[in-house]
Amino acid sequence: MELKGERLIPAPVDVTWIALNDPEVLKDCVAGCDSLERTAEDAFHALMSVKIGPVSARFKGNLKLADVNPPTSYTIHFEGQGGVAGHGKGSADVTLAPSVDVEGHTVLTYIARAQVGGKIAQIGSRLVDAAASKIAEEFFVAFEARFRIEVPPEPAPASGPDNVEGKSTSWLPWRRGG
Repeated sequence: MELKGERLIPAPVDVTWIALNDPEVLKDCVAGCDSLERTAEDAFHALMSVKIGPVSARFKGNLKLADVNPPTSYTIHFEGQGGVAGHGKGSADVTLAPSVDVEGHTVLTYIARAQVGGKIAQIGSRLVDAAASKIAEEFFVAFEARFRIEVPPEPAPASGPDNVEGKSTSWLPWRRGG
């Protein structure tokens, strides 16, 4: 299986890079991700619940970063075991570049390749490809939403630790606490 894509992220390259390397941000953006823990500077351990067609499983997996070139690119190698449901392994090349069309935005390009085995492989490649595409789309929708600037519904009070010159900053993406 191979997935390719390009997304316009509403944040500068350095901010996008930091978010892509933050386990909490990634956990919050990956549907079904129960946990994502950094085990080394370039490695993570993940627990994820996945449903592909009639097969549901909880996968335990490891991710390893390679060819890291901050803040523009890396390769993620991954492998996971889902018990009787099967297993999967693969890699994804991720590249970040400043958008030439929209100032302050990042063009994220990715190419992911994966192989699956066990019951998941027996389901059929069309269903597996569709599930992988859906997971990727849900990730990017959630990831991009983290950077969208929201206007607060009404002015905040003029005092408190969350204010700068009498204006609330809690609506800023990096102040949301998640």
